Amino acid sequence: MRSFKVAVTKDYLVFASAHFITFAGHRCEPLHGHNYRVAVVLEGALDEESWYVVDFSELKRIMRQLCDEIDHKVLLPLQNPKLDVREHDGSVTVAYEGKAKYVFPVEDCALLDIPNTTVEMLAQFLAGRVRSALNDLGVRTLTAIELEVEENFGQSATYRESPLTDAVAPPRSRRA
Repeated sequence: MRSFKVAVTKDYLVFASAHFITFAGHRCEPLHGHNYRVAVVLEGALDEESWYVVDFSELKRIMRQLCDEIDHKVLLPLQNPKLDVREHDGSVTVAYEGKAKYVFPVEDCALLDIPNTTVEMLAQFLAGRVRSALNDLGVRTLTAIELEVEENFGQSATYRESPLTDAVAPPRSRRA
């Protein structure tokens, strides 16, 4: 089988967000932020009608939309067993191991269906969202997706999924 690889890395595929990470044991880092950058690589066969793997304009639109959704937000993981994240009366309250930690306006939060806001988990989450959006557009020729999230120059994580199967559901997002 022949395969092609396409990549999108643009200066505007960035988001500035705050987060904190819980660690093994009883540690939770302080709230801080990064100017993240993302890049995506897709592999697959050519669409027989258009002769491309994916329409670059569609892929760039999807990537920009995903970055915009979490830009200038506090990234909060909903699957973290050490955190209790609750929405109530226009606020999001975060408790760490039973102790109140933060209260944010709901519109300033991105509630993500992930266990921690590491770059590894952000890369996997965004890859799932890209895959889902492309699937909604009818793109069926992909064999692999690779998504990189950089939180500082020279400090990034890449998630790769190959082969792609329809049996695997992409991660969900719940935005406040």
